[in-house]
Amino acid sequence: MSPTLQRTWSVARKEWLHIQRDRQTLFFMLFVPVVEMFLLGYANDMNVRDVRTAVLDQAGTQDSLRLLQQFEASNVVTITEMVSTDTELTEAIVDGRARVGIKIPADFSRRLEGGQTAQFLVLVDGSISSVAAEGVNIGNALALRESLARTLGERPLPVEARPRVLFNPDTRSANFFIPGLLIVLCQLMATQLAATSIVREKEQGTLEQLFMTPVRRLELIVGKLLPYLGAILLEFCVITLLMTTVFLVPIHGSFLTLLAIMFPFILIMLGTGLWISTQADTKESAMQMMMATVLPSIFLSGYVFPYDSMPAFFRAVGELIPTTWMIDVSRGVILRGAGWLELSPHAGVLWLMAVTVVAASTLRMQKRI
Repeated sequence: MSPTLQRTWSVARKEWLHIQRDRQTLFFMLFVPVVEMFLLGYANDMNVRDVRTAVLDQAGTQDSLRLLQQFEASNVVTITEMVSTDTELTEAIVDGRARVGIKIPADFSRRLEGGQTAQFLVLVDGSISSVAAEGVNIGNALALRESLARTLGERPLPVEARPRVLFNPDTRSANFFIPGLLIVLCQLMATQLAATSIVREKEQGTLEQLFMTPVRRLELIVGKLLPYLGAILLEFCVITLLMTTVFLVPIHGSFLTLLAIMFPFILIMLGTGLWISTQADTKESAMQMMMATVLPSIFLSGYVFPYDSMPAFFRAVGELIPTTWMIDVSRGVILRGAGWLELSPHAGVLWLMAVTVVAASTLRMQKRI
């Protein structure tokens, strides 16, 4: 072997031994990509299925029942709620309990029997692009199928769907994309800043010196995280301003409600960064761990793919991810005009997660340092 190859091989062997001894690097290099491939491969599906649907059946006849059965047989919608008024039907979509609403008028069967066009209304949540498009398509397709089936009989009895896209009738892509992007950007910044800040102190050897001062551990942690909390909230306000002025995405609800619920979400991300800092010894390791937590949050939260279309197991996992709740809050306030009353359950869940994550991360740091 030539001296050049021998020296190169020696360096490569040394680096390989270093990787073998660095368990964190080896773990994130081999295990995490495999887990994420299975996670995202099974969880994410471009096909829209099992969309939560509220129904207002004012006809209550065999014809209306048959139409609803055809909706469920399509596997696109799943009827989760029966309501009795138009107000309840709209509130179900504004609250986020349903993504599609079906209204069958009282004269549906009577018009069919009289040989007139029978119409039904399909209300679609326009805050999610794929759901909006599929909701409109399935309504039109079932109406056409029902019309053709009845035309083959003794007389033509046309059925007509009247789709109506709520909250984003123009189906602007910016309205779909940016409300979720606000949350993802703030999550990235909060987690990264919290993790790398404390790891930097560990690398420089100043964290132990700080603990030798009269400052208590909790005071030190809160003192280090408070500036980042203020910075992320300021960043969120600036991005929201750009959303409304540059991308012309209007806010239909109260921005103060959105900001108030954003507060515990940022605490969760800062707490996650704090936990990462207790595990990582270098900035590189901290960044690897941060990406391992961020990617599932993006893909399992409903930001990219429809949440309702995921398998039940991954929907359950998604409910444990704070990004899922916060993205729904963002879309609810910005697009659906939801208020505090509709979003208070989201706020309760996020505050519970915030207290749990920050407390667990603080206790973990006390044990490690």
